[in-house]
Amino acid sequence: MMQENTGAEVIAEEKSYAELHRPASEFNSRSDYLDNELIIMKPRRWRLNLPGRDFRFEIEDLVPAIAGTIGITVMYSAVMTSWANGFGLDANFIIENVRVEMLVSAFFFCIITSGFLNPRANLAGNHGPMIPLIGMIAASGAHPLALAILLGIFGLILSITKGGSRLVTLTGDGVAGGLLVFLGLSGSLSQINSLIDWSSAVGVAHVGFIVLFVNIILYAYLARIGKRWLAIPACSVVAVVVALALGAPFEFKTSPGLPNLNPAYWWLSTETGWKLGLPNMQHFIASLPFALLAVAMWSPDFLGHRIFQELNYPTKAKNTLMDVDDTMTGCAVRQIVGTAFGGGNVTSSWGTYMIPAAIAKRPIPAGGILLGILCIVIAIAGYPMDITVWRPVMSIALLVGVFLPLLEAGMQMVKNTKDSQSAGITIFASAVVNPVFGWALTMLLDNNGLIGDAERAKKLSFADRIIIPLSAFIISGVAMAAVGMLPGIPALL
Repeated sequence: MMQENTGAEVIAEEKSYAELHRPASEFNSRSDYLDNELIIMKPRRWRLNLPGRDFRFEIEDLVPAIAGTIGITVMYSAVMTSWANGFGLDANFIIENVRVEMLVSAFFFCIITSGFLNPRANLAGNHGPMIPLIGMIAASGAHPLALAILLGIFGLILSITKGGSRLVTLTGDGVAGGLLVFLGLSGSLSQINSLIDWSSAVGVAHVGFIVLFVNIILYAYLARIGKRWLAIPACSVVAVVVALALGAPFEFKTSPGLPNLNPAYWWLSTETGWKLGLPNMQHFIASLPFALLAVAMWSPDFLGHRIFQELNYPTKAKNTLMDVDDTMTGCAVRQIVGTAFGGGNVTSSWGTYMIPAAIAKRPIPAGGILLGILCIVIAIAGYPMDITVWRPVMSIALLVGVFLPLLEAGMQMVKNTKDSQSAGITIFASAVVNPVFGWALTMLLDNNGLIGDAERAKKLSFADRIIIPLSAFIISGVAMAAVGMLPGIPALL
């Protein structure tokens, strides 16, 4: 019997996705059909993947596409607002730069790269943890284009050397679980407070609580019936309806239009675009620690996204898990290209796309193509951007689509006392400084057997126990010290 199963698996390995595909009607449930799609897919790495031959579009792909579009519009708006405040630029700069980033990332990196060329490379999105630092980056004398070039170079080095996947492999379940719990809890509290503060500021203090209460009930119901993948569109629509019904103010402001995509407009003059001109050597020196810090943050960020796939995909769906190193390649190239066109985004793996996609049991390519199309439509139309960045939609979408799932996934990963030790130290250290510090320190302790599973540490090589974790801790620590992120310690630069 064992030999028959092995033979069947060998035959399946030799067949293409199109040959192995079966219609949904042949399965007992929709979930079984989606599981089978994940198992039989055979994405072509850095070669052309085609709909029908290599993957299919399903109704579930709309969920991560919508979620990712909402998330990225919110994030890009926050990034460009921070840059504008730092350099004294006006509201027109913010709108035009958001549009540049949406168009460039949508076409080149959602549709072309992750959709058709490498469906194992997650979409290149926004680096959320770097947003609070943008004001500091601008004040330090750094230059957005210099920062992008350095970040891209460091990212390519990490991806070529397979450093990203190595760091992910060396992160134990307890460390990863603690990281997800911290990110999920802190992010949830942030969005809850933001919504309540917003409702008070606009004169409808009760709206925030009622929107949250209604969506708690809806989210719990969707989880109960196994339809949690519908949470983002369903909860966002409910947030809009409830908030408007209760008198929350809203108006359309962003008219249709196209941004200037000429690099010369953005970078060659001190009168147009960023009004900074091209960067000089001093700009590169000032940008260096921030670029190092951004790349140091990539591994824990990517880790969280891949874990979501592993928790929601069937065990045999190895071919559809995101490849960490290929994702880093995409992010590094996207950082340089996007900024060359004039954009100001700091990029990372696209979490507001990947997490809903994993919950919906969908692979990367089809949803990525749909997301790219949605981003292009919204960037040109203008008015939908106002809806996606309206506080009730923004906070609820991020809560149910990103932070609550992160929290749940983290708790699922902490399975025993040893894992809970590592998770607890990760949360503690993350609260003291930030999640990167918590991840790097606890990974070092965990891989040496000082906390967590001592037997696991004994099986690791000297490089895996000492050299790699210590290097990650030192590099991230020095970068944080340089820019003043260590509490009570003045910035070294």
